[in-house]
Amino acid sequence: MRTPSRPRSRVRATPRAKRPPLRTKSQRPGNVRRPVAVAVTGGIGAGKSELLRAFERHGAATISSDEIVHRLLRENAEVKRAIVDRFGAGVVGRDGEIDRNRVADIVFTNRTELSWLEAMLHPLVSEDYLRWRDELSRLPDPPAVCVTEVPLLYEAGGDDRFDAVVAVTASPEIRMSRTLLDLHAREDRLLPDEEKLARADFAFVNDGTLDELDAFVSGVMAKLTS
Repeated sequence: MRTPSRPRSRVRATPRAKRPPLRTKSQRPGNVRRPVAVAVTGGIGAGKSELLRAFERHGAATISSDEIVHRLLRENAEVKRAIVDRFGAGVVGRDGEIDRNRVADIVFTNRTELSWLEAMLHPLVSEDYLRWRDELSRLPDPPAVCVTEVPLLYEAGGDDRFDAVVAVTASPEIRMSRTLLDLHAREDRLLPDEEKLARADFAFVNDGTLDELDAFVSGVMAKLTS
């Protein structure tokens, strides 16, 4: 990660439109042991995965929606069959598994196909996530905070499932240096970064160092567990 050319980002809380205010651990009823549920969102190359790892280092339970999708493609026979029926046998790799890159080549150039895929996967991903969160709540000593990465959080209307949202962004130059993907082709239907940052409870411009990112997460965790 590069040394930032702009002032360092700070933990910043902003009000969310049409959603309840941020609820931290101390604001929960005494008999509620569910971890504070946090979503990390942002565009391609913004650093969502690195942010998720930082939360894990600071004691949060973490899960990635991408990991859930990968598991569904590997293990859910109905999902695999539906994808092959829709896109053809060419999306199956030599190992017999769904080739995610081939599927991506199809759906990111055809909005109808992308909408179909999302309509099938999003409910399953949400179900898996909520089951994971419920299992955490049933632990004898549940974590104070659980965090998941949700790239299409606002676009899919899923932000009301979370107590807090962390939005991350980075300059276009840095984002392009972190990925080989065509950002314009894959993000032209997404909310602008400015709107995501304004709607989130915490916002971070990830143009700096890992130490700066770690300090940001430390501040967020302190607020969430206060």
